[in-house]
Amino acid sequence: MINSKILGLIGLGMKAGKVAFGADSVEESILKKKVKLVIIAEDSSERTKKKFIDICDNYNIPVIIDGNIQELSKTIGKNNKAILGIKDINFAETIQKKYNGGDVIG
Repeated sequence: MINSKILGLIGLGMKAGKVAFGADSVEESILKKKVKLVIIAEDSSERTKKKFIDICDNYNIPVIIDGNIQELSKTIGKNNKAILGIKDINFAETIQKKYNGGDVIG
């Protein structure tokens, strides 16, 4: 379970326009080298997880796999979003420091 402080930071980032959401948008932002951290919901498909882990590995972007689709979607005020891309380096670093639920890949 992703902690509430991190969800709060993601919500702030969303208000500041620093969060890409949804597979297409996050992938596009990664390819443009705008994403500093990717968060993937644990209940997203294995195919989605593998795809984004591979892309992030190529672009040297850390990945957190935690939370669920409903939780992440609610945090950003959207529906059914399994992938979030944090575009601000300060938000990304703060989230990684506060994250203690498991592994940060990359």
